[in-house]
Amino acid sequence: MTRDGVVSVAATVDSAKKKAQASRSWILLDSDGEGTILDVDKYAIMHRVQIHARDLRIIDPLLSYPSTILGREKAVVLNLEHIKAIITANEVMLRDPLDDNVIPVVEELRRRLPVRSSANLAQSEGKENLGRNYDAEPAEQDESPFEFRALEVALEAICSYLDARATELENAAYPALDELISKISSLNLDRVRKLKSGMTRLTARVQKVRDELEQLLEDDEDMADLYLSRKLAATASPASSAAPNWVSASPTIGSRISKAGKTSVATFHGNDDDVEELEMILEAYFMQIDGTLNKMNTLREYIDDTEDYINIQLDNHRNQLIQLELFLSSGTCSLTVYSLLAGIFGMNIPYSWNEDHGYVFKWVVIFSGILSAILFLGVLSYARFRGLIGT
Repeated sequence: MTRDGVVSVAATVDSAKKKAQASRSWILLDSDGEGTILDVDKYAIMHRVQIHARDLRIIDPLLSYPSTILGREKAVVLNLEHIKAIITANEVMLRDPLDDNVIPVVEELRRRLPVRSSANLAQSEGKENLGRNYDAEPAEQDESPFEFRALEVALEAICSYLDARATELENAAYPALDELISKISSLNLDRVRKLKSGMTRLTARVQKVRDELEQLLEDDEDMADLYLSRKLAATASPASSAAPNWVSASPTIGSRISKAGKTSVATFHGNDDDVEELEMILEAYFMQIDGTLNKMNTLREYIDDTEDYINIQLDNHRNQLIQLELFLSSGTCSLTVYSLLAGIFGMNIPYSWNEDHGYVFKWVVIFSGILSAILFLGVLSYARFRGLIGT
C-alpha cells in the first residue's frame, strides 16, 4: 500500500473514532439547570431512561432519521435536526453538548429549566416588599411541567435556527436572482443553481419538522404520551409500590417526585385527557415553522418566475438569431444569381458576340445587381407577410 493510501486509511480511522467518541458524549441537565457531562454507552442510557434500542437509534448521529418527537412511558425522545435529546420528568439528556449548534441550546436550558417563584422573581428585580406578599404555593401552581419547559426550549431553538437559515438564504438568493435577470452568464447561472439546491434541502428539513408537529397536533393520544409529570404523579401516589429502578439512578429525582405530582395535579386538574397546554405550545411553534415554510415557498415561486423570465429571454434571443439566419440565407440566395451570370460570362469559351461589345459589361453588372436586390427584397417581404420576422 502506498503512503497516500496509509494516510487515507488512518484519517478514516481517526474520523470514525471521533464520531464514536461524539456519539458517547451527553450532558445531563436536572430541574435546577445543573449540568453534568456523561461519557456512557447506549446500554447505560437505555437502562437509565428505560427506552428500547430502536428508540435510541432515532437520535444516533451516525444514522439518518427524520425529525421525530416520540413519547414513551417515562421519556420523550427528541430528534430535531442537530437537537437530539431524551427528556424525562426531571432530567434532560442532550447528545453532543460541545457541538456549535447545541451549545446555545444547553445555555438556554440552563436558564429556563429552573423554576422561579413569584417571590424570587420579585426579589431579583429589587421588589422585596412585593415579594413578601407572594406565597410559594401559587407560584408552583402556575409553573409548567418540567418536560414542557425542556420541549419548548428545543422547539424554539430549532424553529429559530431554521428561520435564521431561511433568512440567510433569502438575503443571498434575491440579489443573485436580480443579477441573473440583468446579466445572464455562466457564473450567475451556477450561483443560482447552488442557491436553488440549498433551498431544496432546507425546504425538506423545514417540511419534516412541520409534518411532525402537525402529526402530533392531530393525535391527542400522542400528545397525552408527552405528559410525563402526570404519569409520574400517578406512580408516585401513596398506594403505589416502590419507586422504579431508574429513579435511584438520579439522587435528585426521588426528592422531587412529590413536587412533580403536586405540579401535575395543579396544572392538569386530574384530567388525563386534557392536552390543552401542550396543544397551545405545539400550535405556537407550528405557526412559526409554517411561516418559515411559507418563506421558502415564496422564494421557490420567485425562482420559478425568474426561470420563466430567463427562458423567455433565451427564446427571444433564439428568434433573433433565426431572423439573422434568414437575412443571411436570403442574401446568399440573391447573390447566387449574380454569381451565376458572372460564371457564365467568365467561361473560357470563344464566341463571336463577345467581340467589340465591351459596353455591354456595365449593363450586365447593373442588371444582375438589380435582379439580386429584387430577389432579396421579395424573400424578406414574403417572410414578413408570413410572420416569420418582425415588422
